[in-house]
Amino acid sequence: MEEKTGLLYSLISPGLILCYVAIAVAILTSIGMPMINAIKNPQGLVKALVGIVGIVVLFGVSYVLSGSEVSVKAASLGITPDSSRMIGAGLILFYIILIASGVLAIYSLIKDIITG
Repeated sequence: MEEKTGLLYSLISPGLILCYVAIAVAILTSIGMPMINAIKNPQGLVKALVGIVGIVVLFGVSYVLSGSEVSVKAASLGITPDSSRMIGAGLILFYIILIASGVLAIYSLIKDIITG
């Protein structure tokens, strides 16, 4: 068995440890800061909850609208009617959000032009 020594190994090992520490700090910060913010501003938490409920409702509508048809080729790849319906729901939700954001961007642009 080859001994793990040398310049390359001595540089990679500390780099990996540093990378793991940086990832851990990023994960803890990304979880901790919103929690602290939510405690300081509960109204913002209510607004976020309304947004999450809105997306869940939109996903429910998308799920109802999506079909569960599976082609022969898709079935050979392991797609089931349930997964086909979930894929369709995700696509419909994406289209709804894409169209809504486009309409709102145009509305915002026209509103800024009118108000000066």
